[in-house]
Amino acid sequence: MASPMELMCWPGDWGLPSIHTDSLIVLAYAKFSRAPLKVYFINNPWKTPTGEIPVLISNNMNVVQPDNILNFLRKQKYNADYELTAKQGADTLAFIALIEEKLRPALLHAFWVDIENYCNLTRPWFASRIPFPLNFYIPGQMSRSAMNQIVLSRGEPPFCNMKDVETQIYRDAKECLNLLSSRLGTSNFFFEKTPTSFDAFAFGFLAPLYKAELPNAHLQKHLHQLHNLCHFCDNILTQYFVQSSVEEMVDENLQKLTQLVNKECTLIEKMDDNLRNSPQHKSQGATPLKLTTMTSEANSSQH
Repeated sequence: MASPMELMCWPGDWGLPSIHTDSLIVLAYAKFSRAPLKVYFINNPWKTPTGEIPVLISNNMNVVQPDNILNFLRKQKYNADYELTAKQGADTLAFIALIEEKLRPALLHAFWVDIENYCNLTRPWFASRIPFPLNFYIPGQMSRSAMNQIVLSRGEPPFCNMKDVETQIYRDAKECLNLLSSRLGTSNFFFEKTPTSFDAFAFGFLAPLYKAELPNAHLQKHLHQLHNLCHFCDNILTQYFVQSSVEEMVDENLQKLTQLVNKECTLIEKMDDNLRNSPQHKSQGATPLKLTTMTSEANSSQH
């Protein structure tokens, strides 16, 4: 029997199963593909085998980064893209690349670099959950990593004018949101019928921006104006996380009830067996035989 697949990811808040983009991507894809992951929500990346979150653990293998994790799940026959045509597969790769290029820098900036958002939302959230004394170090490390990714993605040196970079990345992000909204249209998913890896990536990027209570929310306000993208996030949350959680709870309670009934039946059977085998029960059972014998003898003497 194959060993279970385990996923370590950041926990949730704001009505989301995880507030972390990469964790959300993997969680959503696992739901779409019905991959049986045993999920552990952790608040300390130093507790993972790789020091990164999310990480998928299977057969002594540690897989990190959403692309690698999704590819690993596909190799295990958990594929949410199996119905896509060749053209749809190419479109998926193109849109995921677009999201990574245009949306990721903006989200990194909005949550980790923007001073107002970082000081009033992001840092307090992580610092309140990461254990002491790492809560003084890890949020700052994550903020510096976000800044480095933004700088590298724009090909600018560290001493570039960050105001110009900020203007550009938010302009690109709004254009990307508009393209996603146009591509989605009135459908529930980007390829209409069922969700795919494209939907998983889009959900992972859009949901935190949609749900977080950002003090500086100009990009979030633009997303809120694109009602189909907001409905897209709500639909996935309702259909694949809220309903799924309720069904899992019902199944778990039913399983517990079945186990309890089975235990009660077993206990009753044991009590019945003990009663039948007790000396008192045997002696009571022998009495009618004696009476029958005595009655037969009496009848014979009368004749």
